[in-house]
Amino acid sequence: MVEVRPASPGDGVGIAAVYAASLPQLVKTARGIEAELRASTARVVLVAVDAGAVVGFGNVFRPDPAAVAPRVRIAVHVLPEHRGHGAGRALADEVERLGTEAGAASFLTVVNDEDASKAFAERRGFVIGRRLSQSLAKLADSPDPVDPPAGLRVTTFDELDPRQVWAATAAVVGGDPSGLSNVPPYEAWVAAEWNHPDLRRDLSVALLDSDQVASFVSTAADPDRRVIWSNLTGTVPAYRGRGLAKVVKSHALRRAHLAGLETASTGNDAANAPMLAVNHWLGYRPAGSSWTAEKTL
Repeated sequence: MVEVRPASPGDGVGIAAVYAASLPQLVKTARGIEAELRASTARVVLVAVDAGAVVGFGNVFRPDPAAVAPRVRIAVHVLPEHRGHGAGRALADEVERLGTEAGAASFLTVVNDEDASKAFAERRGFVIGRRLSQSLAKLADSPDPVDPPAGLRVTTFDELDPRQVWAATAAVVGGDPSGLSNVPPYEAWVAAEWNHPDLRRDLSVALLDSDQVASFVSTAADPDRRVIWSNLTGTVPAYRGRGLAKVVKSHALRRAHLAGLETASTGNDAANAPMLAVNHWLGYRPAGSSWTAEKTL
């Protein structure tokens, strides 16, 4: 019998195992998940437990209380060997209930590019939307870092004040065509993201114009698997059209390689041609797909 309950930090290892089986391209360590469960106020996390073991989890990202008719992000993931036995349905029922109670006017989620996953979402009233691409690159094959334009300076997050990065993040998330990127209020962002154990500030690169972050890439790393994940790459609107994403990502990949990491992974909206072109130049090659799906209440 599957039990659905709120997650606790002690569920970090189990949730990490579900991530590894369902979304192996992501960097989600047990240590990082435990920290998220302690610090994050931006989401509710549930686990599905069978015979004492975590077999799946669900997320509900809390909307801004002031938002009008918010679109609420949710997620459900189950270990492959436990699918088809009710865990996914029980989790989805509960996350949708919690999202509705939070005032959701619609739900946004991501489903794997598998017939069974898409059919599960469609049976629940979701409409499949945008294709998302996942890509991998061998860090040893990455090109030489690109020099920054005159007047801009390459630096890393560990040399910046977190508010500089938060301000740049807030300036770029609205440009994500998938609708999946967001930034919480500053204090919540510091607790949940800036202080996240998986974030490697020394491998996260920014371009500075005086003290203004013009472009940046945030990098998470799993040293045990020797893999990095680009959380977010963005260029502030006033600085776009100058190839700055190529600069920050090329420096980040080189730093990761020198730090002993081996593989870079990332995800993009499949229609984001400029970022896909940058990633192709950096050596990324397609490694899978997923889809957004939306349900109007």
